[in-house]
Amino acid sequence: MKKLFLSMMAMILLLAGCSLESPLEKQDSGKSDKKKSDIVVGVSISTLNNPFFVKIKDGISAEAKKQGIKVQFVDAQDDAAKQSNDIDDLIQQNVDYLIVNPTDSDAISGSVQIANDQNIPVITLDREVAKGKVASFIASDNVKGGEMGGKLIVDKFGKGTKVVELEGIPGASATRERGKGFHNVADDELDVVSKQSAKFNRTEGLNVTQNMIQAHPDIKAIFAQNDEMALGAVEAVGNKDIKVVGFDGNEDAIKSVENNKLFATVAQQPNLMGEESIKTVMDLFNGKKVQEKNKIPLEMKKQK
Repeated sequence: MKKLFLSMMAMILLLAGCSLESPLEKQDSGKSDKKKSDIVVGVSISTLNNPFFVKIKDGISAEAKKQGIKVQFVDAQDDAAKQSNDIDDLIQQNVDYLIVNPTDSDAISGSVQIANDQNIPVITLDREVAKGKVASFIASDNVKGGEMGGKLIVDKFGKGTKVVELEGIPGASATRERGKGFHNVADDELDVVSKQSAKFNRTEGLNVTQNMIQAHPDIKAIFAQNDEMALGAVEAVGNKDIKVVGFDGNEDAIKSVENNKLFATVAQQPNLMGEESIKTVMDLFNGKKVQEKNKIPLEMKKQK
């Protein structure tokens, strides 16, 4: 009887011990028993047809090489369905960590939740995900950047100025946040006569801007939620006296500002963003606590 009692107590303690470490607690730490050189990081980029995201990739590659870890990249080509499939493939390949730059914040939530179930820590870049657990979100302060763009237009042209807005991909957190920041200023101090999505794309920016100018020839400024759309808008504006403000600070945009074509860009630091994502992976690997939201500084680059 005594032996039976002791056996039952041992079983209870064993079961209790097994329940102390949940999958999420394990993922929160991200600590691994692997050798650093065996670590594989899966990276899903929304598109490599945009210089900004190419710079993020370059930052990731440089820091991964410095740290001595392996990285596997996939390009979603601005296709949310492809990105979900790409991430699912990376999970099937048993990557140790995931870095994701979402095309659509809602569409990839399911894939992030699958990674959660597999105890694969997820880091998001530039855009958040709507659902699922993320170890760290690394981005510029998009709301503040939108406000900076709005204030610049007010300072240049004054209150009540007629403007139009080029929005990004519907559903992307950057679209929501940059738009929110811009409207924090514009709703009180500017007259936004039109806003349309140009999907963060230069050609779309050109075409949408042409239509907007035709419908509203008296506008004084355009706020574009990224530089690719802004550069398309600059082409559409031509010699008209309309100032365009972009967002990202990519090389083409900086050159356009220096050549007095693009009026300004709210400049991010994509290389640093990429580097920080790998540094965050290493902190997780070593069992260190990481920032849930890591904000990368912004600066305004404008014509002199």
